[in-house]
Amino acid sequence: HKEACKKRAAELKDERLYARGHERPERDFCPICTMAIPLPVEKHSRIQLCCMKVICDGCIVADELRGRNRARSFAAECPPCPFCRTPSYKDNESALAMVQKRIDAGDADAKKFLGLHYLHGELYGLKKDLPRAIQLLTDAAEHGSLDALFELGNLYYNGEGVVKDEREAIRCWEKAAMQGQVEARHNLGADAAGRKHNTKVAIKHFLISAK
Repeated sequence: HKEACKKRAAELKDERLYARGHERPERDFCPICTMAIPLPVEKHSRIQLCCMKVICDGCIVADELRGRNRARSFAAECPPCPFCRTPSYKDNESALAMVQKRIDAGDADAKKFLGLHYLHGELYGLKKDLPRAIQLLTDAAEHGSLDALFELGNLYYNGEGVVKDEREAIRCWEKAAMQGQVEARHNLGADAAGRKHNTKVAIKHFLISAK
């Protein structure tokens, strides 16, 4: 009886996993034109530190052509936000102050954003700090950031800054995938094809992520 219950529980879990997450999450759509941003999102959009909105490149360019923006480079004076029109930051200090303001307001995406920059230590004068990155990403994931869940899955899968835990990685990816996070769904397929040698499961995940 116990074995039958375990088997049925696993079947129900798989049904939920494959039935959910076929639509991309709201954050993958530009809030100005409402169109889906091409993947990978970060290469076809820009995040606005003032409001944490992700604006597609098309709307950024359109805003510039309307004559509202004067410069795009970080080195020059940055233009106001195309969404909320908040004047942009002028230096690293003011940029981080904007992000911190969003974090203080409980913005999960701001926590994810800062966590990723501590993870890589690339911009805004931040140095790489894995413990701080993991703390921020975990907090962001707990407050609804699907991208943070995806990134945490990557860290657990590779054992980067945490004890390697493939089961926890899969849990993070599954939770994100069932809510439409495309990269997490793809990683589930890659894990099934590679580590588990389960082509049937891999194809299911890849087909969903390809949509």
